[in-house]
Amino acid sequence: MNRVTAPWVRTRLRAAPGAAVALAVLVALTACLAAAFPRALDRYTDAGLRQAVERTPVDESSILVTAGPDLDGGLAHTEESVRPERLTELYRSTLDAVERPLVIDKKRSSYGVRSTDTLPSPDEWLPRPDGLPAELLLAAPHGLADHTRLRSGRLPEVPGGEAGIETTEVQAAVTEETARTLHVEVGSVIHLSAHRDLTVRVTGIVTPEDADSPYWSVDSLLRAPSLRRVPGPMGASNPSYWVGGLLLAPEAAPAVLGATPTVRYWHLTPSPDALHSRDLDGLASAVASLESGPGLERLHATINPLTDVTTGLDAAFTAYGELRGDIGPLVVVAASGAGTVAAVVLLMAGGLAGERRRAELALLRARGASVRGMVGRLLAETAVVAVPAGALGFGAALLALPGARLLPALWAAAAVTAVAALALPLRAAAAHHAVRIHDGRRDVASARASRRRTVAELTVVVLALGAVEMLRRRGATDGAGDLVAVAPVLVGVIAALVLVRLYPLPLRGLARPARRLRGAVGPLALARAGRTSASAVLPLLALLTAFTVAAFGGSVLNGVADARDRAALLSVGADARVEAEAALPAGLAGRLGQAPGVREVTEVGIDYQAKIQNGRQSLPLATVDPAGYAALAGRTGLGAFPAGELGRPDGAEGGSEDAVRPALASPAVAERLGTDTFHVRLADGTLATLRIVLVRDRTPAVNGDDFLVVDRAQLPAAATRPNVALLTGGDLDAGAVHRAADDAGTVHLRSEERGTYVDSPLQSGGERIYTAAVAAAAGYAALALLLSLASAAPERAALLARLRTMGLTRAQGRRLLVLESLPQALPAALGGILTGWAAVRLLSPGIDLTTLAVPATTSPAGRAELSADPWSLAVPAVAVLVLAVGVAAVQAWWSGRRGAVAELRAGDAR
Repeated sequence: MNRVTAPWVRTRLRAAPGAAVALAVLVALTACLAAAFPRALDRYTDAGLRQAVERTPVDESSILVTAGPDLDGGLAHTEESVRPERLTELYRSTLDAVERPLVIDKKRSSYGVRSTDTLPSPDEWLPRPDGLPAELLLAAPHGLADHTRLRSGRLPEVPGGEAGIETTEVQAAVTEETARTLHVEVGSVIHLSAHRDLTVRVTGIVTPEDADSPYWSVDSLLRAPSLRRVPGPMGASNPSYWVGGLLLAPEAAPAVLGATPTVRYWHLTPSPDALHSRDLDGLASAVASLESGPGLERLHATINPLTDVTTGLDAAFTAYGELRGDIGPLVVVAASGAGTVAAVVLLMAGGLAGERRRAELALLRARGASVRGMVGRLLAETAVVAVPAGALGFGAALLALPGARLLPALWAAAAVTAVAALALPLRAAAAHHAVRIHDGRRDVASARASRRRTVAELTVVVLALGAVEMLRRRGATDGAGDLVAVAPVLVGVIAALVLVRLYPLPLRGLARPARRLRGAVGPLALARAGRTSASAVLPLLALLTAFTVAAFGGSVLNGVADARDRAALLSVGADARVEAEAALPAGLAGRLGQAPGVREVTEVGIDYQAKIQNGRQSLPLATVDPAGYAALAGRTGLGAFPAGELGRPDGAEGGSEDAVRPALASPAVAERLGTDTFHVRLADGTLATLRIVLVRDRTPAVNGDDFLVVDRAQLPAAATRPNVALLTGGDLDAGAVHRAADDAGTVHLRSEERGTYVDSPLQSGGERIYTAAVAAAAGYAALALLLSLASAAPERAALLARLRTMGLTRAQGRRLLVLESLPQALPAALGGILTGWAAVRLLSPGIDLTTLAVPATTSPAGRAELSADPWSLAVPAVAVLVLAVGVAAVQAWWSGRRGAVAELRAGDAR
């Protein structure tokens, strides 16, 4: 056979432009999604790491290198060790000791000399709150002009250009806040008592360019003064004094050395743009090297053997790594499911194209075409469409998600393009390896599986069962393995294989009884479904896999939302909460009840310091109206109880001190106090006798493990004034609730509390990926069905045309196509619902959604478990059924508008 030439490709594209455009759209969309995933993963994991570092206190999110002055080389050598030239040289050496991938931001780093202790000033014009003299810290930082704005005066200098240990007078600048608090002005002279008294003349007042930057975090006193107290006994009124900071010129550092012990410092701030989640191990290794490894040894050799390195970056990296380790495997499960569905649809498209062109390719082989030549022509035909489409999808992903790695996205798009280009050639090579003139009918109802297929299916089933068991035992944890990540997909594969095996059985069983039905439409539709090509069962695999992924992903999103709602409800106690330290004003409950969306307002009095066991222990005591509070507990699901149980005091009258009042308690309190009577001393000193009659794990008024709830009417009114209002309703107006509260207390809304649980880009990014996976799975399910229906559309149109010549009406033709589509769509829909439910039930013991739902690994609502979401199960299945019926009806309508002659032209492939 001659080599592949352009005319073949051009001819094929002109002969079937619709198929080429459909393939191009499929490849472009899939390549875009495949390339977007690694880029989205990079973006949100990098954002999570940067946020973890940014939320670390400024003095811990940097690397602080400190060392005393060199004291072993004489006075001149000691002075030289703190001069700016030497500090700059050591700063460069310190930067060289930092290993990649940790990169230091030079603009946000600083170095200099500062005193280790504050020095008292005898000047009485400085403020003295309790008669104690103010104390000041001396610092000579490098780059002061680059990090401040001059408000008045000028920056400090050193007369003569150089200072020494014997220097007794220096110049300094102070920040605007220090000047305002300590009453310092330009020209003020401050005397400091030290080993050698020092006189400081203030020459300028400055404002920090960025007060929160690492430059000012070496010591907060350099930015603003602090009021400190003299250490003394707790509870005593210890005297206080002011402590501030003075900013000297770098050349004045030797003068500080002569007055007080000093330390040299190099404050290294990592560059946020260089922090990447993929480099987390390298970043942790670089920090460890500086703290106690080769990096520290280089600093010891360069600066001095007593150099010390402190940082909080290692703790930030560790916390981020734990969070990523909890969320990452869940994201891999979603990505694996969506990727598998996309790959199945691409392979299915190639398989359906090969089936549609079976006669054409068989004729080529019969006329002498070699397998290699045929595969080459088909590869050229698909590659000329798939490669530009894949490049287009890749470019779209780059534009949509900038600022991430290029290579992983390129590999993903290239893999999609390769699968799309090779699916048809490889399918044709497998089907036409041997030359056949006629290979017989390939009806699904009569086809028998080969031994090889049986062995392959059993192998897949064994792998799937192993993956499911591993996921149930080990959970979706970091390092669980790739097989565990595709466990939901494998459950769908098992269901698809079972359905493919069972699919012919009802068709065979119904074939004979259907012949007795009146009319031709039903038997003909059933016969048509049974005579569908055996390769038409490929969409079942795509549909069930897509349904499983959609159901699993939707259940994950639903479980995350439920966990956040539950945690917010436990924290607030209702849809909104208004709480004050004292009693709520009269009429507040009425105003709150009139706010839009509020249905009920329940007032509760909470004494957080109620004393039990002779005053040795305290716990929250909630005084309530039993009827209203029981209704609230029932509506919220937080420890529902019968209201009558709290309203029957034993013994004396309910208001007397001797009456035994029934109480509701938490399990911890009930275990500690038992069922005997006990005394509780209230805030006003009243003593009440209680007995625990109800035990509940939760209660709306108090969020915690210790609480007591009693009837308000059985206690003195002065001790039970409500200080908490719990609001329930739908779609509360937050602004209206705040206005109604009118600063009477602190307002907590359940919706606002829920919003605080999305704490990290890792959480929001993981949710977005699951949302995209659900949408992609649903879309590919619809696409698989459309491809299957489109491949059989010409044959169905020809069938309708022939039957119309025999007297079939348009209504009968419409019913025929609808009934013919149901034997494939209906089992897929029902099987999808069952498979999705089974996948969630099987895998839920190994899936913990707590970290994805709330910031901490422990949720106030407990472990967030995976449970089946009915909407995620039903919506895709119903959509597929509606789509199948709709396409069949539209095709019947469109075929009826065309003439039979156009559909029955001789020579057309149907």
